[in-house]
Amino acid sequence: MKLGGLQKLTLLDFPGRTACTVFTKGCNFRCPFCHNASLVLSDRVGNESVSEEEFFAFLEKRRGILEGVAVTGGEPTLQKDLKKFLGRIRKMGFAVKLDTNGYEPEILSDIIESGLVDFVAMDIKSSPAGYAKTAGMKNFDIGRIEKSIEILKSSVIPFEFRTTAVKGLHTAADFLSIGKWLGDVENYFIQQFVDSGDVIGSGYSAFSAEEMTALLAMARVGAPKAKLRGVNG
Repeated sequence: MKLGGLQKLTLLDFPGRTACTVFTKGCNFRCPFCHNASLVLSDRVGNESVSEEEFFAFLEKRRGILEGVAVTGGEPTLQKDLKKFLGRIRKMGFAVKLDTNGYEPEILSDIIESGLVDFVAMDIKSSPAGYAKTAGMKNFDIGRIEKSIEILKSSVIPFEFRTTAVKGLHTAADFLSIGKWLGDVENYFIQQFVDSGDVIGSGYSAFSAEEMTALLAMARVGAPKAKLRGVNG
């Protein structure tokens, strides 16, 4: 596994569990608003900042303290040894949450069917019409995203969809379309963009709290249980 970092404690990344977050390197998207550019771009990716041995030694010391591990990126499904990695975490008694962009539906399905995850969070980058631009890709197959959406909606494990709302990339019409696309799912969150200082593109900003509320209203036309997350004034 190519690991790019470790957050030793999070009370937010894994719903309902005290967890750590481990970051994988590399991504098949180039979202201009990505807040982990150093994990995505080859010219910013250096040597592993944490080895597998160091990571599992850390987990060993946290038995009985942490309940779970959130595996994020980059894009974890690009890692060839992901299943082995998740299996090792599970064998140590930790629950696993996987963050994904959903562009590898076969891998996602295999991981779920293998019983290697307890929770999946999938990013919904934009409406179908705006997806390629928001993902930073020219040759984009929206069918792969749609397949991952259906995999999660038909699975028995808890999951959530989430969209980071970015001024300059998204419009109210996008959220109307996303809501109708996802339908009446239990957990769909619209998150406010935050410039981490490690962003791929430039010139993007957050919608105001009032604007976020308006975007939520649009999404709720099709996804009535949609919620806001991380909104500041």
